[in-house]
Amino acid sequence: MEKDEKIAWRFMDFYDTKRTSFYVSVKCLYLSVRQVVIMSGNLQPTKAQILKNLEAFKNVDTPEKKEEIYVHEVYNKISAHFSQTRYKPWPFVQQFLSELPDNLLGVDVGCGNGKYLSVNKKLYIVGSDYSTGLIQQARMLHKDEESNDILIADGLQLPHPDGIFDFALSIAVIHHFSTKERRENAIKEILRVLRFHGKALIYCWALEQEHSRRGYHDGMDQDVLVPWVLMKKQKKKKKNNISSIDKNKSEASDKKDCNTQNTESGDNVKPDTKMRYYHLYKKGELNEDCAEAGGK
Repeated sequence: MEKDEKIAWRFMDFYDTKRTSFYVSVKCLYLSVRQVVIMSGNLQPTKAQILKNLEAFKNVDTPEKKEEIYVHEVYNKISAHFSQTRYKPWPFVQQFLSELPDNLLGVDVGCGNGKYLSVNKKLYIVGSDYSTGLIQQARMLHKDEESNDILIADGLQLPHPDGIFDFALSIAVIHHFSTKERRENAIKEILRVLRFHGKALIYCWALEQEHSRRGYHDGMDQDVLVPWVLMKKQKKKKKNNISSIDKNKSEASDKKDCNTQNTESGDNVKPDTKMRYYHLYKKGELNEDCAEAGGK
């Protein structure tokens, strides 16, 4: 395990603006959450390589295109490996779901591989994600369960009527929208589908994490690219004098998970780095975005 990453989160009690004055009860903390190691040694891209990619990101002309290239396409490509590292619920999210009354209807916007869908099987949760690859992973993992439903959906245009859900989750999703307006609109969409007195739990990555392995800190650019390194096996050159036993061992080795680091030689491994866009929330900013989305 690497050093802790800080996560900004927001808990909201939601009151429908159509029926009463709008009110949001705020609790904003910076929590430490363990992250799975996805990079190793000299396989990490250099700072210069990351900056070069960041310049390319900034030169993309529309926010929609930025998110298509640096969010949607990336998660579709890394979905299988990403899902392997996302199997343990975060404690506070698990607590939130476990303490809800039985038989409530909820929505998980940006559910990924659906790791929160079956935390509390006395709830019914509709999980959605824009990534077709992650939804495929979610459907495989939860195909025999009856306490949830899974679908592909845009977080800015959820296919649900107003005020239908008792609670909502948005865990490490809003920070992938590349403008303040789009992040606020994503929050508005979550509030729109919540019923009168519904509850929402929203997590985003925080800026102030100078003691983490990534070293993000106050004063730096809040829009960053975070690398995800996939490993691709390269075919080894055949030797004329290879024995049948050695050949079988070699073939078995090639069938191992291509993302493991237990390789005989670095010559047969090629790193494939994908860059994911994140907006790092500074302290208090998530509160401001929620207020701009309609809360106070």
